[in-house]
Amino acid sequence: QVQVVESGGGSVQPGESLKLSCAASGFTWEYYAIAWFRQAPGKEREKVSCIASEYNTYYSDSVKGRFTISRDNTNNTVYLQMNSLKPEDTAVYYCATDRHNGYSPCYFNMDFMNYWGKGTQVTVSS
Repeated sequence: QVQVVESGGGSVQPGESLKLSCAASGFTWEYYAIAWFRQAPGKEREKVSCIASEYNTYYSDSVKGRFTISRDNTNNTVYLQMNSLKPEDTAVYYCATDRHNGYSPCYFNMDFMNYWGKGTQVTVSS
């Protein structure tokens, strides 16, 4: 079955960086998208970023210019490089994946992802 495993969370100070990893396995889709979401205590889950290919990515306004998503197709792993972290970035970060049609913007897939990881905590505090 499809498995999604996040890693790389931790505690950092404002302005520092973290790199999250998401390893997906157990699927045979030709095309797929992987996305990051986050949920802070008492808040709704928020879309952060997604990638379906090198040219098909999405970033929320709150992270644009600070976070970079990338993908290693050889091992179905996606990375989220998070720079200039702010206290408001504190949340549990979840990775999700599902089949992609190969051409639509990956943002549209983010509402329909069925395979999720358990999350990794990111805490930004001085």
